[in-house]
Amino acid sequence: MSISSAPIQLTRRRFGETMRRDRWWAQPLVVFLGLSTFLVYSSWAAFQGEHYTFGPYLSPFYSPEIFGASSHSWFGPRPAAWPAWLPFSPALLILPIPGLFRLTCYYYRGAYYKAFWADPPSCTVGEPRSIYRGENSFPLVLQNVHRYMLFLSLGVLAILAVDVWKALWFTDPATGAVSFGIGLGSIVLAVNTVLLSGYLLGCHSLRHVAGGCVDSLSRAPLGTTAYSCVSCLNRRHMAWAWTSLFSVGFSDLYVRLCSMGVWLDIRIV
Repeated sequence: MSISSAPIQLTRRRFGETMRRDRWWAQPLVVFLGLSTFLVYSSWAAFQGEHYTFGPYLSPFYSPEIFGASSHSWFGPRPAAWPAWLPFSPALLILPIPGLFRLTCYYYRGAYYKAFWADPPSCTVGEPRSIYRGENSFPLVLQNVHRYMLFLSLGVLAILAVDVWKALWFTDPATGAVSFGIGLGSIVLAVNTVLLSGYLLGCHSLRHVAGGCVDSLSRAPLGTTAYSCVSCLNRRHMAWAWTSLFSVGFSDLYVRLCSMGVWLDIRIV
């Protein structure tokens, strides 16, 4: 057998074994703590079903409010046909859409595969599995719904932009007159929508759609410009992902604490 065709014997490392001397475990640990904190808070907030509105402000966890008790509800209160044994919260009807979009996001996959599944814990670090079936087998094949969650999430993003506009109109409790104004909550919701836009519009799947859904961009000259625009945002996809995750959680917290009387919303204009 010639040297060029000789088989190479690879040594499989035990779980956690590595020759790296840097703090390779730091990034997976930070990701684990960050995502765990958000998952716990968002799950708790979604099941509360109250303190999600304050004046013209509506928490992004609950937007759009399809059914609910607030004035933001599209179709009124909870349907009478809703089973009494089934928990109800307006957030449970809408939050799964952006939640599944993030869960199947290409960046987040790489992040939580390492942080939660240790698959692998980090580059050149031994992992606990001896086989890899890829994303063509169950349950990872479900990650392919990402492109469909993208289209639904674009609709939710448009509604959040409308919510920012509504957050600029305040009702005088004494006269009932509605007037334009800017509160700190208006800015919080606006910044959140901008960060979510940077994250969503920089999606890897959106590049393919914006490019004309072709394998060769030379076949879609107009799509090349759109592809480049999405790519500009995509280059910082990780930063958009984390800042928007923080902003959407903080936006809910801000509205919630204002509704509870813990925080005072400052009127700027």
